[in-house]
Parts: sequence; structure tokens; C-alpha cells
Amino acid sequence: MARHVALFRLSSILFAASLLVGCNLPTNLLPTLTALPEPAEKPRSDWLALADGLQWRKLLPDGDELAQMIVVRINPQKYRFRAIYRPGQPLSLSGWRKLEADANLIVNANFFDTAYKALGLVVSDGASHGSAYRDRGGTFLIRNGEAAVVASRADSLQSKEEIEQAVQGFPLLVEQGRQAYFSTTGGERTRRTLIGIDKNGNLLIIVAPFLGLPLADLSAYLPKTDLDIDTAINLDGGGSTMIAIPGADYHLPSLDPVPAILAIYPRSTGWQ
Repeated sequence: MARHVALFRLSSILFAASLLVGCNLPTNLLPTLTALPEPAEKPRSDWLALADGLQWRKLLPDGDELAQMIVVRINPQKYRFRAIYRPGQPLSLSGWRKLEADANLIVNANFFDTAYKALGLVVSDGASHGSAYRDRGGTFLIRNGEAAVVASRADSLQSKEEIEQAVQGFPLLVEQGRQAYFSTTGGERTRRTLIGIDKNGNLLIIVAPFLGLPLADLSAYLPKTDLDIDTAINLDGGGSTMIAIPGADYHLPSLDPVPAILAIYPRSTGWQ
């Protein structure tokens, strides 16, 4: 796919970035931006194909460019998902891309502590790490080759030995197509990373690269879109938000290195 040149004013980008980190951000840490062509009509219905079973688009909540969200829709029948975890050995986006050069998409996953140990559960190639959340947030998992996004309840992660891949986050934002998170405290605007599943079983990776909506507002907004979301959870955001979509030449570096990612690969090539 031909590379698109982002048409954002540098001053706006620097302003947004400085708000995110509380100071002026060096320009070499700014994301490589890619503008999606703006269709003349029905902008909410247009997806751009990256490959068979892999599409992307941009959403603008209330037309707010700083709140924009990049959405990637993935057919799990055509792609494999792998959680990759390096406890205490975090990597930048460029580091992860070198490690997983064959991936069609790389996105950050779990929250983590100051020792770069993932919070919640990570399952990588059947090996379980950490302690699963109970009655908090949600889980993306692959069990018996099938992808799912589920609320983290006491019975949702039974038989963990059958889970091949998993990452967790919080809060749960959408459940059964409805708003699942409510707050009266307002909340902050910051970069966001989300994972969800639509009612047709497609996986949705969503990132807000600038000033994403507060979580309660985001929870209210997502069910109103035409994404047809069934379940969605919030993954680590802020300085951890990162995504690489090589087929679109779109790369959003994180401000901090991260120890856990989710990567996807074509089923035709697989991985060992």
C-alpha cells in the first residue's frame, strides 16, 4: 500500500504531545502519522483493506482530531494471535519490531509495575505468567484456537491450562454491546489502547494516539459507533500506547518501553 502523508500541523502535534507528558516532547519521539483518505460520503462505512482479513479506519468522536482513534479489524480465521512477554526486559516499538519482524501488527498489552512485570494474567504460547484479575476488567484469550474477549469474572478463566494466549486489562468498557464503565469523576484525556470483539467475531485493535476520550466517555461512545462491538476492554495507555501496522506504514512509538505485546501473523505463515 502506498504511504499516505499525514496532514497534521506540527504546532498541533507538539501541543498535544506536550500535554501528554507534561513537557515539550522531542520531535524524534513523535509518532509517524498516517492520514486516512477522507471519503466524500458516508465516512463511517469506509474501511481500507491492508490484506485479506485485515482492515483499518479512523474514527473522530464528535469530529475531534485530537480524540481520533485508529481501528484495525482482524478476521481471526485468517490470522494468528500471540502474546509475547519479557518480564523485566521491556522494549521500544523498534525493538519489538526487530524481534517480531514477520508480524502484521504489534500493539502493547498489559499494565505493568516499576519492575516491568505485567499486572494481571499473560499467557504466551501456553505458559502462564502473573495472577489473573477476578471481577475486574477483561481478558483477550485464545482457547482451542478460538479468539474471545471476555469479562474477568470468577468463572471466565477456568481451565487456564487450555488457554494458549491471553492478555488482560481494565476497565471493561463494553459488554453485550452496552456501556460497561461509568464514572462521575470526569477522568483524563490521554493516549489509549483497547481490544475488542465485534458481533461477527472479528477482533478490533483500537488506539487513540493523542488525547483519547476519558474512559467513561469512551465506554459510552463505542456502542454508538458502527463498529458493532460486543465486548471491549482497556489495555495500558498513556506513555505505553504503541502500535505498528507495517502494511499501512503506520507506526506509533510508545513513550516508555513495554514488557508485553500482542502480535498477529497470517495463518499461512504461522510461527513456532
